[in-house]
Amino acid sequence: MALLTPQGVKKVFQFQKPAGREHLRRLLNWEEFDELRDYRRSILLDTLYESIIFAVGKGFPWVEVAKVVKFTEELLKETKGCSITEAVTILGNKLRDYQGQFNATHLLALCDYFHNTFIRHYKLYQYVLGQDQDVNLTVAHLEMCVPPQPLPLAEGMDEDLWKHEQQVAELSMAEVQKRTSLMLVKETLRLEQEHVLQKKLSEVPPRQSRVLKREELENLINEAIHIQIECLKKLLQYEIQITFDILDLKFQKKILNLNAPDPFPLSITGQPDQDDPFKFNKAIKGKKAKAKKK
Repeated sequence: MALLTPQGVKKVFQFQKPAGREHLRRLLNWEEFDELRDYRRSILLDTLYESIIFAVGKGFPWVEVAKVVKFTEELLKETKGCSITEAVTILGNKLRDYQGQFNATHLLALCDYFHNTFIRHYKLYQYVLGQDQDVNLTVAHLEMCVPPQPLPLAEGMDEDLWKHEQQVAELSMAEVQKRTSLMLVKETLRLEQEHVLQKKLSEVPPRQSRVLKREELENLINEAIHIQIECLKKLLQYEIQITFDILDLKFQKKILNLNAPDPFPLSITGQPDQDDPFKFNKAIKGKKAKAKKK
């Protein structure tokens, strides 16, 4: 895909939808196409445009908005022809790959967005966008190395404080990973449960002349209940483990915050006579008075 810039996606958002979609098409280096005949490309452009609207609505910085578009296009490409279980796994892996590019809040919002849109309507996406496309894109990679701009000294911080913030950030990211992993496991177990139930129902021979016997119906119901109980047991065990892990991470963060270094270095205390001129002068006068008495 074209290398979208923060200024480019900002312009896309500022335009009305028709003009914004057209500007996004130009940014992606796509040739003009017939919206009615080439509906697959039209829907793909809609999907990328909606990802920009979502990211801006959630308060993503413009740099991250451009990365959301890149994330969306990569996800659609990598899940092409995959089963829904594989798609959930690919989504989880991509979220882990992008951990360093989004903060914890935005990463969770991105996870929720794709679960509620892409995963929920996955079969529809595959049906519409899963076919091979004749796309001719011109991609120009331009690399320019310039000296880094040093930050103002006033924005610096103590090394111990910086290390402390890094440790807290790592624990927060680990907590996000645990919560994301729990969501993926829930979705995977739900899909597994549906698959097993459908498999059990397909094993029942078709009945054209009569209904199922009571014993057969009871067996089916018992098997369905057994499948649901097993899935719930797995989910409960995993939730308990994840809950303990998250509590442990929160405890570690609490310990770090209790032992956090001071944000500012302590002022260096001078000599008493330098800190308080009034006391210093008073002491001199006292010495002179003693000298006169002698």
